[in-house]
Amino acid sequence: MRRSRDGGCDGSVIGRAIRIMHPWSFLCSGLFLRIVPVSPISLHDPASLRAHIGAEVVVTDWMEVTQARVDAFAAATDDHQWIHVDPERARAQAPFGNTIAHGFLTLSLLSKFINESIDFGASRMGINYGLNRVRFSDPVPIGSLLRGRFTLAAVDDLDGGVQMTWSVIVERQGAPKPCLVAEWLTRRYV
Repeated sequence: MRRSRDGGCDGSVIGRAIRIMHPWSFLCSGLFLRIVPVSPISLHDPASLRAHIGAEVVVTDWMEVTQARVDAFAAATDDHQWIHVDPERARAQAPFGNTIAHGFLTLSLLSKFINESIDFGASRMGINYGLNRVRFSDPVPIGSLLRGRFTLAAVDDLDGGVQMTWSVIVERQGAPKPCLVAEWLTRRYV
């Protein structure tokens, strides 16, 4: 096993689980690794943004998807499909054996992930400008742990701000493939 960029062990679900449960250190391939929680990076001006084009800027902390969050999302969007909100029926009939999060709930977490992980300084406001593409590539069963990986693909000047294009992957811990892949456009105004 190799040490991954996020302090886990590539290919090791155990290494990733220990990273969450034990905040100090763990043994991986005979080496003790120090675990440091994700703290926001600072991208305060267009020059600091441009220095990160093409780079994975942040890998977020893991967060749990709960039934309460899914139920609240269903109430907000009027999407009460049983695969999301009826755990008993889902255990009996769903191919996943449990309720799953809405794809759009997973997509909406992009804002949470980026705002908790990047300090954009004293910008007047940030807005979602849209998505060039998005794929919901794997289901998110209740109880899943998710995290986002953000690569800055482009920075374009706007009158009074910048537009950023992010290549985003949302991972589900222990899953062989991402649950969401997107190209997301955001804007920051100063």
